[in-house]
Amino acid sequence: MKLSGAQIVLKCLKEQDVDVIFGYPGGAVIPLYDALYDEMDHFNHVRTSHEQGASHAADAYARVTGKVGVCIATSGPGATNTVTGIANAYMDSVPMVVITGQVANNLIGKDSFQEIDITGVTIPITKHNFLVKSIEKLADTLRRAFQIAKNGRPGPVLVDIPKDVFLSYAEYKKEDQIDKTDNEEKVAIQEEALKDIANEINKAQKPVIYAGGGIIISNASKELQNFSNKGDIPIVNTLMSLGSIDRKDRLSLGLVGMHGSKEANLSVNKSDLIIAIGARFSDRVIGNPDKFAPKSKIIHIDIDETEISKNIRADISLVGDVKIILNELINCIEDKNRQEWLDQIESWKHQKEINDDEFIPQNILNVACEVLGSESIVSTDVGQHQMWTAQHWNFKEPRTFITSGGLGTMGFGLGAAIGAQLGNPEKRVILVTGDGSFRMNCNELATVTKHNLPIIILLFNNSSLGMVRQWQNLFQDKKYSQTDLGDEVDYLKLAEAYRIEGYRVDTIKSLSDVLNKVSNNNRPVLVECLINKNSGVYPIVPPGKAINDLVIK
Repeated sequence: MKLSGAQIVLKCLKEQDVDVIFGYPGGAVIPLYDALYDEMDHFNHVRTSHEQGASHAADAYARVTGKVGVCIATSGPGATNTVTGIANAYMDSVPMVVITGQVANNLIGKDSFQEIDITGVTIPITKHNFLVKSIEKLADTLRRAFQIAKNGRPGPVLVDIPKDVFLSYAEYKKEDQIDKTDNEEKVAIQEEALKDIANEINKAQKPVIYAGGGIIISNASKELQNFSNKGDIPIVNTLMSLGSIDRKDRLSLGLVGMHGSKEANLSVNKSDLIIAIGARFSDRVIGNPDKFAPKSKIIHIDIDETEISKNIRADISLVGDVKIILNELINCIEDKNRQEWLDQIESWKHQKEINDDEFIPQNILNVACEVLGSESIVSTDVGQHQMWTAQHWNFKEPRTFITSGGLGTMGFGLGAAIGAQLGNPEKRVILVTGDGSFRMNCNELATVTKHNLPIIILLFNNSSLGMVRQWQNLFQDKKYSQTDLGDEVDYLKLAEAYRIEGYRVDTIKSLSDVLNKVSNNNRPVLVECLINKNSGVYPIVPPGKAINDLVIK
């Protein structure tokens, strides 16, 4: 059966069980959208306001579902507008396939209208990318793109398709799907390393599990908790792994690193064994590498061999799927009671006395979590609000915290909330954002309205670029250079322009009243929270310091 290249693309997407696509039409992809017109009974295509929003939505859709997110953009500026989203997915190991249109083959290399070498641009930020110059290679290339995106350590793959390839015809033959992600094929357990790891864990007096995003990617949260419980080992979380253990679990110490809790950071620093699982020893976690956990042995378990000893030298390492490895380790380690170690950690907890009625970020998030439910999906932008959310929201389940970790992308949150809501329509989605981040991609409110997505937006308005301002306050002699924002935006009128219900609150009671009022709404809502611009994120580890050298206020 002969089909056009555009039809073959859609057939291949169906093979991969894709039914939601984020994108934006343009000249080079007109043939693809023409074919899509006849397939709208199968595909839910979400046209965003901007290609960056589409890429962030595809990213978040992948995070909440575990499937591969799909994004379409046209050539030239359409393709380049996805670059930040691709880089974001690459840094956070998110499986995504980005399909871009390209000028026709005979126009490539001639500085043609809307031509850009997008494969050249994205080489450093994709797992792999392809320029498909022949229709005969189109189907196999797309199938390979999906396998690359989701196998091993996931990541984004870009497929660039010239317009004449979309318009050409070729025989199409459906390929039966073979799940090449089967765990048994991913890894062969190294028995000797397993024994060594188990021995170190069994004899350790003060072990700590350092859990990374690989736990969630590998769907290994249950295994992590079983492993932790059997060994009576406390868990510290990276930003990307929040939700892998119930934050209220007695073995959960919460966020570790630059803005980690005192008990989390000190437990790492004072430990005799760190068991790093699906984590990459990011600079935001380890602080000064020369002073990181000076008396600890390091066990590093990860699917990506290039991460082993990249930032911190590992004494023992094991490369493979962490879900499989954890299952093996659970059988190898001894039942332990480490109450003495846990009591020592408990003594480090820093409980700052606060007035529950004070309108501060911690109380705002506590009320929101209580009213809206800790099982909700929370998306954030980047900045102070992101760290406050990581510190104070009681995450219970994996794939419920959607945030930009490695790249730190302001403007990520709203597109991500859209993708999260479409990926999990039965769950409540909350966007926690700041006024600086929200300005960057608030155009996606149009997408929210068009699809009537019942996202609750908590906008922390401190009239500043809060995190940068905090650094200027602490480390730059209070030189607030270009970080104060004025009142030039009325966010309630902005919401109204997009036909979104809006509220402005400045007390805990008014916040509680509003959230209770809108909690059962099936429509989007914006709640602007007016907070003090001098509110800071604490603890904080100053640059160049060890993670136990925290500033606490």
